[in-house]
This record gives sequence, structure tokens and C-alpha cells, in this order.
Amino acid sequence: MSAVAWIAVVSLSAWVWLLLGQGFFWRTDQRLPDRDEPVRWPSVAVVVPARNEAAVLPASLPSLLAQEYPGDAEVVLVDDCSDDGTGELARALSVRCGGLPLTVVTPGEPEPGWTGKLWALRHGIALARRWKPDFLLLTDADIAHEPDSLYELVRAAGPVSGAGGEGDFDLVSQMARLRVTSTWERLVVPAFVYFFGQLYPFRWVNRRGTRTAAAAGGCVLLRTRAAERAGVPESIRQAVIDDVSLARAVQRSGGRIWLGLADRVDSVRPYPGLRELWRMVSRSAYAQLRHSPLLLAATVAGLLLVYVVPPAAFVTGLTTGDAAAAWAGGAAWVVMAGTYMPMLGYYRQSLWLAPLLPFTAFLYLLMTVDSAVQHHLGRGAAWKGRTYARPEAAPEP
Repeated sequence: MSAVAWIAVVSLSAWVWLLLGQGFFWRTDQRLPDRDEPVRWPSVAVVVPARNEAAVLPASLPSLLAQEYPGDAEVVLVDDCSDDGTGELARALSVRCGGLPLTVVTPGEPEPGWTGKLWALRHGIALARRWKPDFLLLTDADIAHEPDSLYELVRAAGPVSGAGGEGDFDLVSQMARLRVTSTWERLVVPAFVYFFGQLYPFRWVNRRGTRTAAAAGGCVLLRTRAAERAGVPESIRQAVIDDVSLARAVQRSGGRIWLGLADRVDSVRPYPGLRELWRMVSRSAYAQLRHSPLLLAATVAGLLLVYVVPPAAFVTGLTTGDAAAAWAGGAAWVVMAGTYMPMLGYYRQSLWLAPLLPFTAFLYLLMTVDSAVQHHLGRGAAWKGRTYARPEAAPEP
């Protein structure tokens, strides 16, 4: 066989392994566990870090204030030095919409060694702990919740005591359904969740005794006792990938975590163009690789082998008459597209987008390289006017 055919066979072998041996990451059936209602509904403090979020608050904050929850619940919005009137708008929405009590606090600029979001969470959690809530719901300012979202999250977590029985969780996180409206959102967003699930298979995260830990930062229900035991957010204060860092900290301290896809929790933040999506991915991609040039090189090589080789080998085989290359490349491409279809279905997108996954993967490769370039230029992870030139990656277990 030709060299192209051998490379295509290696790529096909990788896809067979991914299909069967990577925790069935491509399936989309990990949803909130169905549990009985607790005898006593625990108290919950909802903490919302917000920096310059006036554009999305009218679509998200009222959904939190309107939660139909049988127990005691309050909302703390941490206005992280916004200059667009985020705090004032939040207070006005509370007066207009009613519902759960709202407190708005402003902690000031982060101290050295803290990322902005974790600094805001530190102050929100500190204020919430004065009320001694049983749970903390950490949710982003661009996340809209259906009225029963908090009810279902607490029910899924299990008894307040967290006695350690089957199905009791210290952290329950849902990957909010991201907005998919523009052409670029349709092309890039479902793949973002697909790649996340490939890196952190939800089944592995949810398995008792696992070493795989991850969470989705937009919606995290956390037992207060587990947060104290894990020392968060202080123990992860420099993490750019704060959700994965949080999950690892809880897991290391003996807590059990659960992660799945959401049906009734949605992001309302628009990403209308490639530029916005590029910024979303590139700001933390190199941190995920622990700022390692070797890991970057391995990642680039892996993305090329797994995602780019199949269509390239298929086309090369057809044009040169190399049947083995065309067969192996085509088969790998079919398996790849087949694993992507469930995620497209979850996002209610056309399955005809599945064969375009190699193009999207190549875009992610470029975003990752750009993330490394920005880091070495000293610009690091930039987000909402703040730059973390040398941020730490999520701590390893």
C-alpha cells in the first residue's frame, strides 16, 4: 500500500477506537438523573458573576428570579467592575420582575493571582455563606433557566446530607444549550460541545471512582460543604478553565460529580461571527494544554491525523486511483460524521453538516495555535478588557 493509504488506515483505526473506547462520548443521553423529591428542600444561594452583561441580563436574570423552587433561595449578582450599568440594570429588573430576593455586590478589581470570574465568585460565595445555604448554584450571567431548573438540579443532587448513596452528588453541572442561529454558530458551536465531550466523556465523569473530572461553568450546583472541603474558589483562583478546575478540586477532596447536557438551560449570548467564536475558543485553548509546546505539537498532529487525513486521503485516493487510500479515508470520514450526528440532532441542526466536521476541526486547530501565539506574545487569555499574560492551566490530579 502507499504511504497515504497507510496513514489513512491509522486514522481509521483511531476512529474505531474513539467510537468504542472513549466512553461513547458521541452519545447525547447523559441528562439529569431522575430522583425522588427530598423530604426537606434544601436552601440555595444562586451566585451570578457579571461583567458588562447589560446586553444579556434582560433575557437571563428574570429567569433566575422566577424560579419555582419549594425551598429557600436567594440570588447574588456580583457586578465585576462593569461600565455598562450591569448592576443598576439588575436592580431594576428585580424591582420590575419580582420573584426571588436579589442582592447586588461589587467587589472591586481582582487582587494579583486571581482571574476576574473567580474573584467575583469568591465575593459572591462569601456573602452567600452568611445565610448558610445547603447548596450554591453558580451560573453565568448569559444563562437562562426554565422555571423548574433549580428544582430539577437539587432533586438530581440527592439528599441534603449527601450520605454517599448511589446517585448522591456534591456537584451537578449541565452543559447549557448554546445559541445556534448564525451560519458560523451552526458550523462551530455544536462541534465545541462535541470536542468537549470527546476530551471529557460524560460517562467517565459520572462514573463512581473515576479520575476524569469536568464541569460546565455556566450551570453548576455545588454543595456548600463540598465547596468548603475543596477550598474553592481560593484553591483554583488562577485557573482560566475554571469549570474543569472546580470539578477536579471537588473530586480530589472526595466529592462525587455529575455532568450532562441540558434540556431547559440555555445560553442567550450571541456569537454572530467567526471573530467572536474564535475569541471564545482561543482565550483558553493553550491553557488547556498547560502551555506546553510539546502538547501543542502533539495536539496539532493529532487533529491533522484524526480529522484532516480522512477527507484528504479519500479525495487523493479517488484522483490518483489509490483504492486503499480512498477506502480507508472514506471509511474514517463516515465514522467521524456518524459520531457527530447525535450532537447535531441535539442542537436541531441539519445532519448534512456532519461531513463538514473536518473543516471545523481545522478551524479549531488554527484557534489553538493562535492561542499559543498570543500567550508567547504576552497577551495570554484576554476576556472583557482583562488579560492574563501567564495564567495557570487547570490543576492536574
